[in-house]
Amino acid sequence: MSAISSEAVFAGDSVLVLPAPAGRTLQDLARLDDRELLAMVSSLPRASERREAACELLVDRYRGLVRSCVQRYRRSPESADDLMQVGYVGLVKAINNFDPVLGHSLAVYAQPCIAGEIKRHFRDRRWQIHVTRSVKELAMEVRTATWQLTQELGRTPAEPDLARHLGVSGDDLRDARLAEMAFLPSSLDAPLSGQAGAGSLADLLGQEDPRMEHMLSMQAVATHWGELPEREQRILLLRFYGGMTQAQVGQQLGLSQMHVSRLLAHALGYLRPRLLGLQDCASGQPDRAS
Repeated sequence: MSAISSEAVFAGDSVLVLPAPAGRTLQDLARLDDRELLAMVSSLPRASERREAACELLVDRYRGLVRSCVQRYRRSPESADDLMQVGYVGLVKAINNFDPVLGHSLAVYAQPCIAGEIKRHFRDRRWQIHVTRSVKELAMEVRTATWQLTQELGRTPAEPDLARHLGVSGDDLRDARLAEMAFLPSSLDAPLSGQAGAGSLADLLGQEDPRMEHMLSMQAVATHWGELPEREQRILLLRFYGGMTQAQVGQQLGLSQMHVSRLLAHALGYLRPRLLGLQDCASGQPDRAS
């Protein structure tokens, strides 16, 4: 028994799908108009080859509609080819969900479906870090408004121009612009120029500087330095900045090494908890060591 396929015909205002000879090719279906193809899509099972061919023809006929929706985002960092693929997803959804009985044209029904699919792509799939939905949408509006106002004003719009045009505050506008930076982050391995051997972005980033830690420690010491007795200050200077041993410090000050050790321990014992921010450290002036 030969296989049975279908073909759309019209009886008055109603659309009927009648059997048609098997082996109908894509070229044969191309002679059908949109209503006939849409009737096949809505009536045939999803696995039908003829339904798939009808969908393919409709997608091909409405490429221009997808392209017009993508054209709005020509200034975005996303490539036009990628956005066309997203737009086709929206078009196929529109074809699958379109009801010919309603009498509307497919173009009118599909346009918001395609545009919505592209917007969802930008909103949900392109952001590298979490950004709230309201900020995402404002960032997209800022991008569109920037292009529009540039055409109207003949210059790049300033922040007040954009805020007034969009009806938002300056803070909201700045948040949206910061979020835009998360939309297409730069790779740390990206070359700084197209020249061979050029450094990467990571080469410009700072590393831990031990001198910075030393400077912070010295600033903390300076905060409590004046609280130490003058003799203990001299011992610390000779020991840690003069590079002297305890015996040499004692000779310099006329003290025994044992006495220098005791004074040094007292001074460090006073400074250490204060530099570490310990809550139980004693307040006020240090007790004078004998």
